[in-house]
Amino acid sequence: MRKTRRQSLSILILCVGLSPLSTAYSADNTQQQTANAWSMLKQGKAVGFMRHALAPGMGDPQHFVVDDCSTQRKLSDEGRTQAKAIGDVLRDNGIETATILSSQWCRCLETARLLDFGEPIPVPMINSFFQDRSTEPEQTRALKQSLVQWVAEEDSPRILVSHQVNISALTGEFAQSGDMLIVTIDNEQPVVLARVSTPIP
Repeated sequence: MRKTRRQSLSILILCVGLSPLSTAYSADNTQQQTANAWSMLKQGKAVGFMRHALAPGMGDPQHFVVDDCSTQRKLSDEGRTQAKAIGDVLRDNGIETATILSSQWCRCLETARLLDFGEPIPVPMINSFFQDRSTEPEQTRALKQSLVQWVAEEDSPRILVSHQVNISALTGEFAQSGDMLIVTIDNEQPVVLARVSTPIP
């Protein structure tokens, strides 16, 4: 039963660069693009940049405190199930070990832990700037610079757990809860290779 649910994984492949979703690929080309994206992620030539799992609501409460989870939006039971399923999808596609980087927001850290690749590393540059857009240019610039470095290193797989606004700022793409974009760098510009959408089992 669990395997069947994982097989319901929906993968959408993007055109080269940041163009809209392609409708022109043949099934064979789509499979090859998918396999290539996973291979690049596994080799450290790309990163997985994902939005936290389902956490009902929008933004953060006015009394939000980054170190106090009681003041923040939280994953629902469905979101926790989804996060675990995302970890299974990663392992099903050959990602046995990974460095997990996370926003300091509790819903991201919980998602990251539920992937079950060890304790995540909190990284302020992928914190949400939904409430304060003034920090967006510097955070996105720092993230792009880090992406250039990571891809050049071709180290172990890296998964970043962050927020929709951060993903959109870097890639120009909208991510639903739990979506992961496999992103590489070309001429110092982010290139989205694939979108991995994991429905709630």
